[in-house]
Amino acid sequence: MTATTAAAPVDAFTGTQRLTFAKAITLGLRRALADDPNVLLMGEDIGKLGGVFRVTDGLQAEFGAKRVVDTPLAESGIIGTAIGLAMRGYRSVCEIQFDGFIFPAFDQITTQLAKMHYRSRGRLTLPVVIRVPYGGGIGAVEHHSESPEALFAHTAGLRVVTPSSPAQAYAMIQEAVRSPDPVLFFEPKGRYWEKGDVDLDAPATNGLDGARVVRQGTDITLVAYGPTVQTALKAADTAAAEGTSIEVVDLRALSPLDTATVAASVRKTGRCVVVHEAPVLYGTGAEVAARVTEECFFHLQAPVLRVGGFHTPYPVAKIEHDYLPSLDRVLDAVDRSLAF
Repeated sequence: MTATTAAAPVDAFTGTQRLTFAKAITLGLRRALADDPNVLLMGEDIGKLGGVFRVTDGLQAEFGAKRVVDTPLAESGIIGTAIGLAMRGYRSVCEIQFDGFIFPAFDQITTQLAKMHYRSRGRLTLPVVIRVPYGGGIGAVEHHSESPEALFAHTAGLRVVTPSSPAQAYAMIQEAVRSPDPVLFFEPKGRYWEKGDVDLDAPATNGLDGARVVRQGTDITLVAYGPTVQTALKAADTAAAEGTSIEVVDLRALSPLDTATVAASVRKTGRCVVVHEAPVLYGTGAEVAARVTEECFFHLQAPVLRVGGFHTPYPVAKIEHDYLPSLDRVLDAVDRSLAF
């Protein structure tokens, strides 16, 4: 599979640029396509249209229709084809248009993609990336604002990651493509238009596994990922004006989970609040809370609290902001933790 259209040199995109979240992913995919001829993109309307969020805009014109493939509207077929291509040495990056559309492919992902490496005793590797725009905040209709990440983090054999900034998105999508393991790459679509500085020359070598402390603090740890990292940072700014020092940890990866970084933070602060858009019941926050309690029991000065979605279907756009973990809800949890 080779490009059919002459491409501009990749090194035309250099230096530090201020990019939207979506554009950072575009350039990360562009770099991956240029670096490895066995990388190809697959998805509904990702070619001429450039995807519903225009994340793949211009890539088919540059790399050709055999490497940026418009597929039928059949998510199970997309993932099944990617599995077969992986067995022949290709690295497919599949786009699911919206989070709620991933469920037709759930069987292929959890019973085939996740298990073939184990089932073959390591003889087969399936380097497939599944890009999933997820989360709310865009005023969308039903099945367009869900957060199903915990379903896949529960499945052994899958890496589940989510960037929280344009710089992270640019680096992590390249690392996901290079990974020998299948990767669920959850993209917070409510942040697609936010901008940040991205060093296009920086090597993407930070790994997909590690959490990172994005703000130092001493009084309480806020653990977040994806779209809620910015909410946590705003909470830290607001609390600082009232004399409370909040440390913010961005998980980056939900599976495998970097317990060590989170535990080190909680041992320092003695308190922990976990924030995510997905429903609290059986969510990622429950796993983080359990691990923090196991690792930091004698350091905790208050129970680990969780802030997230409610145990209901995602609501209509008119009231979605009552469902999402707002700044006020996060700060209320901080106050309750500090009150112990």
